[in-house]
Amino acid sequence: MDAVLQALADGSRRTVLEILRDHPATAGELADALPIARPGVSRHLRVLREAGLVSVHQDAQRRVYSVRPEALVELDDWLENYRALWQHRLDALHTEIARGNRRRT
Repeated sequence: MDAVLQALADGSRRTVLEILRDHPATAGELADALPIARPGVSRHLRVLREAGLVSVHQDAQRRVYSVRPEALVELDDWLENYRALWQHRLDALHTEIARGNRRRT
């Protein structure tokens, strides 16, 4: 999970994942969508690949990158406890707001 978190710590890599979430792309297509030169995009893709967040397959002369959502499962499981904490707090806030609305009427 540490490699995933380190990979996600960079904003450019998160942007690459957001693009790949919508559709597979080549390094060139990603470079066109980002304010980064192609060698920089290739370095970001290497980090994402090593963290298991993207996969690559050969399509004729092109290397096409795709998101590997299963790599985010461990992170999602870890975050679940924090989601539960926030959900409890948001539920309590909702209750307080409802009480305030009833007092006004």
